[in-house]
Amino acid sequence: MLVDVLAREKNVPRDIVFGALEMALASATKKKYSEDIDVRVHVDRNTGAYESFRRWKVVPDDALEVPPAQIPLSEAQKRKSDIKLEDFIEEPLEPVEFGRIGAQTAKQVILQRIRDAEREQILNDFLSRGDELVTGTVKRMERGSAIIESGRLEALLPREHMVPKENLRVGDRVRAWVMKIDRQARGPQLVLSRTAPQFIMKLFELEVPEIEEGLLEIKSAARDPGVRAKIAVFTNDKRIDPIGTCVGMRGSRVQAVTQELAGERVDIVLWSADPAQFVIGALAPAEVSSIVVDEEKHAMDVVVDEENLAVAIGRNGQNVRLASELTGWQINLMTEDESNKKQQEESGRIKGHFMERLDVDEEVADILIQEGFSTLEEVAYVPINELLEIEAFDEGTVNELRTRARNALLVAAIANEEKVEGIDPELLKLEGMDTQLAAKLAEAGIKTRDDLADLAVDELSEISQLDEDKAKKLIMAARAHWFEDKQAGNEAEKPAKKQEAA
Repeated sequence: MLVDVLAREKNVPRDIVFGALEMALASATKKKYSEDIDVRVHVDRNTGAYESFRRWKVVPDDALEVPPAQIPLSEAQKRKSDIKLEDFIEEPLEPVEFGRIGAQTAKQVILQRIRDAEREQILNDFLSRGDELVTGTVKRMERGSAIIESGRLEALLPREHMVPKENLRVGDRVRAWVMKIDRQARGPQLVLSRTAPQFIMKLFELEVPEIEEGLLEIKSAARDPGVRAKIAVFTNDKRIDPIGTCVGMRGSRVQAVTQELAGERVDIVLWSADPAQFVIGALAPAEVSSIVVDEEKHAMDVVVDEENLAVAIGRNGQNVRLASELTGWQINLMTEDESNKKQQEESGRIKGHFMERLDVDEEVADILIQEGFSTLEEVAYVPINELLEIEAFDEGTVNELRTRARNALLVAAIANEEKVEGIDPELLKLEGMDTQLAAKLAEAGIKTRDDLADLAVDELSEISQLDEDKAKKLIMAARAHWFEDKQAGNEAEKPAKKQEAA
């Protein structure tokens, strides 16, 4: 039977071929009618004989939009009392003789459906293997991008995801990481990358058996494709040297990865659960003098001496940029003098704040700073025992400081409440917004979601002192209702357009 031959040849199930045949016959049958009717065709799987049916979908009485293919529920129930919405009413059609054009249309539909099924089967076979790397040959070049052929599978390697130093040609062998699967694409459905950090991680998995065995783990990777990369490795097995294992005997393992990446130099860093220690390792070969961690801003001030500054920064800022990407922390490099200057400025700001808000002299403010206090909240609400441990303060002084700090915070809260009185409540509901920030915005004349949404990221950062990422998220949150309103408007327009068309 022809269906069996096609199924075997294209490696698709028989039902797919029969489905394509039924769809083709239905399509050819519809062309015999002037109205846009709905046709269903059933082909007997054993004899090959087929039956055609015209059908109407049951819809609510007030939702009839395509009369040739729909029927109101009340009318359908007259024909079949137990019928429900979304069911179909069918009537047999007389067999139709297909001419040359009808046969050609049917053939095209069948072949297209089988091609689609074949592509889907090939893709599913690949996905079932769980592979994340594709190795194949450059079949052709299209606008600088490469079409990679791997067995019966075709994949796209975009120009922007090729290693910059490479000049791929037809026939070259290529290995790449599967970045995306696009089932809707008319061409290759796999999109590959040779520049993604995941690619270098997968290459090390191939070269280092200990990773596949679960003895060693690559925590993260950062790349400047074709030039330099950093990977962070970790193991719980004390018998294994993570860095030495990835380097391999006489550097064989890391060299294999470097050759695959057109000479990209790889730094292997020991991962640490301590962020500061991790950053120190990531900045190697530069030596770090000290680190100050700012958890709130997710940033670190890293101090290096003058001799190490250039090494820490790297050519065109490459070393510090890759270290930042690898660790996920913003790294601010500075010299000892710059660090001391920044600390003095910060201490001076905190000292002035304490002297003004607590109404104390410079000596008391200095003591608080030396003991590690930096905010009024800490003075007001840390356990009283911590303040009593300060030798320079007696119990009366401690109680007075706590009272003054709480009063100052209360006054500030009341002032902020007054400032936000004229602010749109919807602005205050935004994720990332608080009363203090809203008060700053109000001072700058920003009192509604739309006022905030109209700002550029750098404008909001300047007004609020937020970092770029937080400012961007807040602006996008303020703009969200624009898109919701637009979508709602589009949905409202659809019924009106359909009514006009009817």
